[in-house]
Amino acid sequence: MNLSSVNDTSTWTVNQRDNFTSAVTNNLIVTALCISINYINSTLVHTFRKHQMFNTNPRYILFIHLVINDMMQLILSTLLHIISYALHTVSVPVCLVLLILAILATLNTPLNLAGMAVECYVAICLPLRHGHFCTVRNTWILIGLIWTASAFSILPDLFILLATEPLHFFHSEVLCSRDFVFRSSYSLKKRDASHIVCLVLVWLTLLYTYFRILFAAKEATADTKKARNTILLHGFQLLLCMLTYIRPMFEQGLLYVLPDRYRDIRFACYVIVQILPRFVSPIVYGLRDQTFRRHMRRYLLCRVRISSQPENVLMSNRRPMRVK
Repeated sequence: MNLSSVNDTSTWTVNQRDNFTSAVTNNLIVTALCISINYINSTLVHTFRKHQMFNTNPRYILFIHLVINDMMQLILSTLLHIISYALHTVSVPVCLVLLILAILATLNTPLNLAGMAVECYVAICLPLRHGHFCTVRNTWILIGLIWTASAFSILPDLFILLATEPLHFFHSEVLCSRDFVFRSSYSLKKRDASHIVCLVLVWLTLLYTYFRILFAAKEATADTKKARNTILLHGFQLLLCMLTYIRPMFEQGLLYVLPDRYRDIRFACYVIVQILPRFVSPIVYGLRDQTFRRHMRRYLLCRVRISSQPENVLMSNRRPMRVK
Protein backbone atom coordinates (compact mmCIF):
# COMPACT_ATOMS: atom_id res chain seq x y z
CA MET A 1 0.00 0.00 0.00
CA ASN A 2 1.23 3.47 -0.86
CA LEU A 3 2.51 5.46 2.13
CA SER A 4 0.82 8.65 0.97
CA SER A 5 -2.57 6.91 0.85
CA VAL A 6 -2.02 5.67 4.41
CA ASN A 7 -1.22 9.21 5.52
CA ASP A 8 -4.28 10.59 3.71
CA THR A 9 -6.51 7.94 5.29
CA SER A 10 -5.15 8.59 8.78
CA THR A 11 -5.51 12.35 8.32
CA TRP A 12 -9.11 11.90 7.15
CA THR A 13 -9.83 9.67 10.18
CA VAL A 14 -8.37 12.25 12.57
CA ASN A 15 -10.35 15.05 10.94
CA GLN A 16 -13.54 13.03 11.15
CA ARG A 17 -12.87 12.25 14.82
CA ASP A 18 -12.11 15.92 15.52
CA ASN A 19 -15.29 16.99 13.73
CA PHE A 20 -17.35 14.48 15.72
CA THR A 21 -15.76 15.55 19.01
CA SER A 22 -16.26 19.21 18.17
CA ALA A 23 -19.91 18.60 17.25
CA VAL A 24 -20.62 16.71 20.48
CA THR A 25 -18.85 19.37 22.55
CA ASN A 26 -20.72 22.22 20.88
CA ASN A 27 -24.08 20.51 21.31
CA LEU A 28 -23.37 19.76 24.97
CA ILE A 29 -22.41 23.38 25.61
CA VAL A 30 -25.51 24.70 23.84
CA THR A 31 -27.81 22.24 25.63
CA ALA A 32 -26.31 23.05 29.04
CA LEU A 33 -26.70 26.78 28.45
CA CYS A 34 -30.28 26.31 27.22
CA ILE A 35 -31.27 24.25 30.28
CA SER A 36 -29.57 26.62 32.73
CA ILE A 37 -31.06 29.81 31.29
CA ASN A 38 -34.53 28.29 30.89
CA TYR A 39 -34.42 27.01 34.47
CA ILE A 40 -33.87 30.56 35.71
CA ASN A 41 -36.49 31.91 33.32
CA SER A 42 -39.04 29.27 34.36
CA THR A 43 -38.43 30.31 37.98
CA LEU A 44 -39.24 33.88 36.96
CA VAL A 45 -42.47 32.73 35.31
CA HIS A 46 -43.43 30.67 38.38
CA THR A 47 -42.75 33.65 40.65
CA PHE A 48 -44.90 35.85 38.42
CA ARG A 49 -47.81 33.37 38.51
CA LYS A 50 -47.74 32.92 42.27
CA HIS A 51 -48.08 36.58 43.25
CA GLN A 52 -50.93 38.86 42.25
CA MET A 53 -48.84 41.99 42.74
CA PHE A 54 -46.94 41.02 39.57
CA ASN A 55 -50.00 39.91 37.59
CA THR A 56 -51.55 43.36 37.84
CA ASN A 57 -48.42 45.37 37.04
CA PRO A 58 -47.98 46.22 33.31
CA ARG A 59 -44.21 46.40 33.68
CA TYR A 60 -43.96 42.86 35.01
CA ILE A 61 -46.47 41.59 32.44
CA LEU A 62 -44.30 42.91 29.61
CA PHE A 63 -41.23 41.51 31.29
CA ILE A 64 -42.68 38.02 31.74
CA HIS A 65 -43.85 38.07 28.11
CA LEU A 66 -40.25 38.84 27.16
CA VAL A 67 -39.05 35.95 29.34
CA ILE A 68 -41.53 33.45 27.83
CA ASN A 69 -40.63 34.68 24.36
CA ASP A 70 -36.93 34.20 25.15
CA MET A 71 -37.60 30.68 26.43
CA MET A 72 -39.45 29.75 23.25
CA GLN A 73 -36.76 31.31 21.06
CA LEU A 74 -33.96 29.60 22.96
CA ILE A 75 -35.61 26.16 22.80
CA LEU A 76 -36.30 26.47 19.07
CA SER A 77 -32.85 27.80 18.19
CA THR A 78 -31.19 25.06 20.27
CA LEU A 79 -33.35 22.43 18.57
CA LEU A 80 -32.43 23.78 15.13
CA HIS A 81 -28.76 23.86 16.13
CA ILE A 82 -28.81 20.21 17.24
CA ILE A 83 -30.75 19.17 14.12
CA SER A 84 -28.14 20.82 11.90
CA TYR A 85 -25.44 18.62 13.53
CA ALA A 86 -27.38 15.38 14.06
CA LEU A 87 -29.72 15.15 11.07
CA HIS A 88 -28.19 17.78 8.75
CA THR A 89 -31.43 17.93 6.75
CA VAL A 90 -35.10 17.83 7.70
CA SER A 91 -38.35 17.82 5.74
CA VAL A 92 -39.46 21.22 4.49
CA PRO A 93 -42.89 21.35 6.27
CA VAL A 94 -41.32 20.56 9.65
CA CYS A 95 -38.56 23.06 9.01
CA LEU A 96 -41.08 25.74 8.06
CA VAL A 97 -42.97 25.36 11.35
CA LEU A 98 -39.77 25.57 13.40
CA LEU A 99 -38.37 28.48 11.41
CA ILE A 100 -41.57 30.57 11.49
CA LEU A 101 -41.92 30.17 15.26
CA ALA A 102 -38.24 30.96 15.81
CA ILE A 103 -38.40 34.03 13.55
CA LEU A 104 -41.56 35.26 15.30
CA ALA A 105 -39.88 34.95 18.70
CA THR A 106 -36.79 36.74 17.40
CA LEU A 107 -38.80 39.63 15.95
CA ASN A 108 -40.87 39.95 19.14
CA THR A 109 -37.88 40.75 21.33
CA PRO A 110 -36.95 44.27 20.07
CA LEU A 111 -40.62 45.24 19.82
CA ASN A 112 -41.22 44.09 23.40
CA LEU A 113 -38.20 46.07 24.59
CA ALA A 114 -39.56 49.16 22.83
CA GLY A 115 -42.88 48.66 24.64
CA MET A 116 -41.06 48.38 27.97
CA ALA A 117 -39.19 51.61 27.16
CA VAL A 118 -42.46 53.43 26.52
CA GLU A 119 -43.92 52.11 29.79
CA CYS A 120 -40.84 53.26 31.68
CA TYR A 121 -41.06 56.68 30.03
CA VAL A 122 -44.72 57.12 31.01
CA ALA A 123 -44.04 55.96 34.59
CA ILE A 124 -41.22 58.48 35.13
CA CYS A 125 -42.06 61.43 32.89
CA LEU A 126 -45.88 61.22 33.00
CA PRO A 127 -46.64 59.67 36.40
CA LEU A 128 -50.15 61.15 36.65
CA ARG A 129 -51.17 59.48 33.38
CA HIS A 130 -49.45 56.15 34.01
CA GLY A 131 -52.52 54.59 35.62
CA HIS A 132 -54.67 55.65 32.68
CA PHE A 133 -52.42 54.54 29.83
CA CYS A 134 -50.58 51.57 31.33
CA THR A 135 -53.43 49.28 32.35
CA VAL A 136 -53.48 45.49 32.29
CA ARG A 137 -55.93 45.51 29.38
CA ASN A 138 -53.81 47.89 27.32
CA THR A 139 -50.72 45.81 28.09
CA TRP A 140 -52.29 42.65 26.68
CA ILE A 141 -53.46 44.63 23.63
CA LEU A 142 -49.85 45.77 23.13
CA ILE A 143 -48.62 42.16 23.34
CA GLY A 144 -51.20 41.18 20.71
CA LEU A 145 -49.99 44.01 18.47
CA ILE A 146 -46.39 42.84 18.90
CA TRP A 147 -47.28 39.33 17.69
CA THR A 148 -49.36 40.77 14.84
CA ALA A 149 -46.52 43.00 13.65
CA SER A 150 -44.09 40.07 13.76
CA ALA A 151 -46.54 37.88 11.85
CA PHE A 152 -46.98 40.51 9.14
CA SER A 153 -43.20 40.58 8.78
CA ILE A 154 -42.82 36.81 8.15
CA LEU A 155 -46.07 36.00 6.30
CA PRO A 156 -44.92 37.66 3.01
CA ASP A 157 -41.91 35.33 3.01
CA LEU A 158 -44.26 32.36 3.27
CA PHE A 159 -46.44 33.63 0.42
CA ILE A 160 -43.37 34.25 -1.76
CA LEU A 161 -42.16 30.73 -0.96
CA LEU A 162 -45.50 29.18 -1.99
CA ALA A 163 -45.56 31.21 -5.20
CA THR A 164 -41.98 30.67 -6.37
CA GLU A 165 -40.98 27.15 -5.30
CA PRO A 166 -42.13 24.04 -7.19
CA LEU A 167 -44.31 21.44 -5.50
CA HIS A 168 -41.56 18.83 -5.12
CA PHE A 169 -39.58 21.28 -2.98
CA PHE A 170 -42.12 20.87 -0.17
CA HIS A 171 -41.64 17.08 -0.27
CA SER A 172 -37.87 17.31 -0.05
CA GLU A 173 -35.40 17.71 2.82
CA VAL A 174 -33.23 20.78 3.32
CA LEU A 175 -30.77 22.21 5.77
CA CYS A 176 -33.13 23.96 8.20
CA SER A 177 -31.88 27.50 7.88
CA ARG A 178 -33.69 30.63 6.78
CA ASP A 179 -31.28 31.22 3.90
CA PHE A 180 -31.84 27.70 2.52
CA VAL A 181 -35.65 27.77 2.80
CA PHE A 182 -36.61 31.38 2.02
CA ARG A 183 -34.06 31.60 -0.77
CA SER A 184 -35.93 33.80 -3.23
CA SER A 185 -34.33 37.13 -4.08
CA TYR A 186 -37.65 38.81 -3.23
CA SER A 187 -37.53 37.32 0.26
CA LEU A 188 -33.96 38.51 0.76
CA LYS A 189 -34.81 42.06 -0.31
CA LYS A 190 -37.96 42.09 1.80
CA ARG A 191 -36.06 40.77 4.83
CA ASP A 192 -33.42 43.49 4.54
CA ALA A 193 -36.07 46.19 4.17
CA SER A 194 -38.11 44.95 7.14
CA HIS A 195 -34.99 44.72 9.30
CA ILE A 196 -34.03 48.30 8.44
CA VAL A 197 -37.54 49.56 9.22
CA CYS A 198 -37.59 47.67 12.51
CA LEU A 199 -34.15 48.96 13.48
CA VAL A 200 -35.06 52.57 12.72
CA LEU A 201 -38.41 52.51 14.52
CA VAL A 202 -37.17 50.70 17.62
CA TRP A 203 -34.04 52.82 17.97
CA LEU A 204 -35.99 56.06 17.48
CA THR A 205 -38.42 54.95 20.18
CA LEU A 206 -35.57 53.87 22.41
CA LEU A 207 -33.55 57.06 22.01
CA TYR A 208 -36.51 59.38 22.49
CA THR A 209 -37.88 57.68 25.59
CA TYR A 210 -34.53 56.95 27.21
CA PHE A 211 -33.13 60.47 26.72
CA ARG A 212 -36.29 61.94 28.20
CA ILE A 213 -35.89 59.60 31.17
CA LEU A 214 -32.23 60.53 31.54
CA PHE A 215 -33.09 64.24 31.60
CA ALA A 216 -35.76 63.55 34.21
CA ALA A 217 -33.33 61.40 36.20
CA LYS A 218 -30.88 64.30 36.48
CA GLU A 219 -33.49 66.42 38.25
CA ALA A 220 -34.95 63.69 40.47
CA THR A 221 -33.37 61.93 43.43
CA ALA A 222 -33.76 58.33 44.55
CA ASP A 223 -36.90 57.49 42.56
CA THR A 224 -35.26 57.66 39.14
CA LYS A 225 -31.65 56.78 39.91
CA LYS A 226 -32.46 53.11 39.53
CA ALA A 227 -34.14 53.83 36.20
CA ARG A 228 -30.86 55.20 34.85
CA ASN A 229 -29.10 51.85 35.36
CA THR A 230 -32.11 49.97 34.03
CA ILE A 231 -31.99 52.13 30.90
CA LEU A 232 -28.39 51.14 30.26
CA LEU A 233 -29.18 47.45 30.71
CA HIS A 234 -32.18 47.67 28.38
CA GLY A 235 -30.04 49.43 25.81
CA PHE A 236 -27.37 46.74 26.09
CA GLN A 237 -30.00 44.02 25.78
CA LEU A 238 -31.50 45.67 22.71
CA LEU A 239 -28.05 46.06 21.19
CA LEU A 240 -27.44 42.33 21.63
CA CYS A 241 -30.80 41.53 20.06
CA MET A 242 -29.99 43.73 17.10
CA LEU A 243 -26.93 41.59 16.41
CA THR A 244 -29.39 39.19 14.77
CA TYR A 245 -29.77 41.61 11.86
CA ILE A 246 -26.04 42.09 11.27
CA ARG A 247 -25.04 38.47 11.94
CA PRO A 248 -24.60 37.51 8.23
CA MET A 249 -22.31 40.49 7.56
CA PHE A 250 -20.41 39.82 10.81
CA GLU A 251 -19.87 36.16 9.88
CA GLN A 252 -18.72 37.05 6.37
CA GLY A 253 -16.20 39.50 7.76
CA LEU A 254 -14.77 36.91 10.15
CA LEU A 255 -14.69 34.25 7.42
CA TYR A 256 -12.75 36.64 5.21
CA VAL A 257 -10.10 36.97 7.94
CA LEU A 258 -10.24 33.32 9.13
CA PRO A 259 -11.45 31.20 6.20
CA ASP A 260 -10.38 27.90 7.84
CA ARG A 261 -12.45 28.43 11.01
CA TYR A 262 -15.93 28.20 9.51
CA ARG A 263 -17.47 25.91 12.15
CA ASP A 264 -15.91 27.78 15.06
CA ILE A 265 -17.09 31.13 13.71
CA ARG A 266 -20.63 29.86 13.19
CA PHE A 267 -20.74 28.41 16.70
CA ALA A 268 -19.31 31.55 18.33
CA CYS A 269 -21.76 33.78 16.45
CA TYR A 270 -24.63 31.49 17.45
CA VAL A 271 -23.75 31.72 21.15
CA ILE A 272 -23.25 35.50 21.05
CA VAL A 273 -26.35 36.30 19.00
CA GLN A 274 -28.88 33.66 20.09
CA ILE A 275 -27.95 32.68 23.67
CA LEU A 276 -26.21 35.64 25.30
CA PRO A 277 -29.16 38.10 24.92
CA ARG A 278 -31.46 35.55 26.60
CA PHE A 279 -29.23 35.64 29.67
CA VAL A 280 -29.66 39.39 30.19
CA SER A 281 -33.40 39.33 31.02
CA PRO A 282 -33.01 37.41 34.32
CA ILE A 283 -30.28 39.84 35.36
CA VAL A 284 -32.33 42.96 34.64
CA TYR A 285 -35.36 42.01 36.73
CA GLY A 286 -34.60 38.72 38.45
CA LEU A 287 -31.51 39.99 40.27
CA ARG A 288 -31.75 43.80 40.25
CA ASP A 289 -35.41 44.19 41.13
CA GLN A 290 -35.62 43.85 44.91
CA THR A 291 -39.30 42.91 45.00
CA PHE A 292 -38.95 40.21 42.38
CA ARG A 293 -35.67 38.97 43.86
CA ARG A 294 -37.16 38.58 47.33
CA HIS A 295 -39.93 36.33 46.05
CA MET A 296 -37.80 34.58 43.44
CA ARG A 297 -35.22 33.30 45.95
CA ARG A 298 -37.88 31.09 47.50
CA TYR A 299 -38.39 29.20 44.26
CA LEU A 300 -34.95 29.32 42.61
CA LEU A 301 -33.41 26.74 44.96
CA CYS A 302 -36.67 24.85 45.62
CA ARG A 303 -36.99 26.25 49.13
CA VAL A 304 -40.76 26.69 49.12
CA ARG A 305 -41.51 23.49 50.96
CA ILE A 306 -38.77 24.11 53.50
CA SER A 307 -39.89 27.65 54.20
CA SER A 308 -43.51 26.58 54.53
CA GLN A 309 -42.85 23.94 57.18
CA PRO A 310 -42.63 26.37 60.12
CA GLU A 311 -46.00 27.80 59.09
CA ASN A 312 -47.51 24.32 59.16
CA VAL A 313 -46.04 23.69 62.58
CA LEU A 314 -47.47 26.94 63.89
CA MET A 315 -50.86 26.18 62.44
CA SER A 316 -50.85 22.75 64.05
CA ASN A 317 -49.95 24.29 67.41
CA ARG A 318 -52.82 26.76 67.11
CA ARG A 319 -55.52 24.11 66.84
CA PRO A 320 -58.21 24.69 69.46
CA MET A 321 -58.28 22.31 72.36
CA ARG A 322 -61.27 20.07 72.75
CA VAL A 323 -63.53 20.78 75.68
CA LYS A 324 -64.00 17.64 77.71
